[in-house]
Amino acid sequence: MSDEEHHFESKADAGASKTYPQQAGTIRKNGYIVIKGRPCKVVEVSTSKTGKHGHAKCHFVAIDIFNGKKLEDIVPSSHNCDVPHVNRTDYQLIDISEDGFVSLLTENGNTKDDLRLPTDDTLLSQVKGGFEEGKDLVLSVMSAMGEEQICAVKDIGKN
Repeated sequence: MSDEEHHFESKADAGASKTYPQQAGTIRKNGYIVIKGRPCKVVEVSTSKTGKHGHAKCHFVAIDIFNGKKLEDIVPSSHNCDVPHVNRTDYQLIDISEDGFVSLLTENGNTKDDLRLPTDDTLLSQVKGGFEEGKDLVLSVMSAMGEEQICAVKDIGKN
């Protein structure tokens, strides 16, 4: 019996870890919010006064952190919004495969081979150019809601 309960808890925990609730009135500019199921960074917040139906409303303008699309949402300030858990991790670049995947070295010495090259042209040229020149590159990977994407490159010097 206890094995079954434990299994259920771990299942629920995995799904719940993608987002957490936060009151709409407490979300600020440069914070994160989920709009239409996408993790976004808030670029603008405006709050309307309470109307005759009693709720002040928050108008959020946000940019999707993975594809850069602008999204908007209006939520009563007393209601909860989903906020994504956003993590940023640095990995050292080992190799770039011909099919556009990168091989990265994790902190514990394993490799991570499931990330594609960035779609952003300037970032892509920095990664490819630096790799071809033999530079030691560290890639910052942003992850949220089960998605990951390379978001920055740092040169840590030559070999």
